[in-house]
Amino acid sequence: MKTFLIADTHFGHSNILTFKRNDGTPLRDFPDIYTHDEYLIHRWNSVVSAEDKVYHLGDVGFKSFSKLAYILERLNGRKVLIKGNHDGFKLSQYHQYFTDVRGTHQLDKFILSHIPIHPQSLSRWKGNIHGHVHDNTLSDSLYINVSVENINYTPIDLEEIKERFK
Repeated sequence: MKTFLIADTHFGHSNILTFKRNDGTPLRDFPDIYTHDEYLIHRWNSVVSAEDKVYHLGDVGFKSFSKLAYILERLNGRKVLIKGNHDGFKLSQYHQYFTDVRGTHQLDKFILSHIPIHPQSLSRWKGNIHGHVHDNTLSDSLYINVSVENINYTPIDLEEIKERFK
């Protein structure tokens, strides 16, 4: 069993396709949200098996929960949601597809969060694995951003993250 992390999938969020990088290029270059969502599902399932655990660090999906549910049921692995600022559905709805839903989580001496933790609050952890800032990265080596734009739209193995912190 492996452990993976990912953030900011934004399933069903067609407006994400209009977001731009600092240089003016599209943040996510997909012709439509259906193609976007199917690509992310494919990338997820290409590395995650049914037995693996996936920590989704927030902003999982938008619009109707029934459309999001159709996507979540197709994603491999046992999923834990660290809620993001756009995860506004009822907790009971998330619990149908996630084994747990949290605000933050400590994992192997790392703090998992959606929004980066303030640097003064990191002294007891190896680092902060987070999302929220999409293609932007923090200059401090205590942070790893697992927003999909930074991990080739593919959940990243915790062992790879540990290697980066060595």
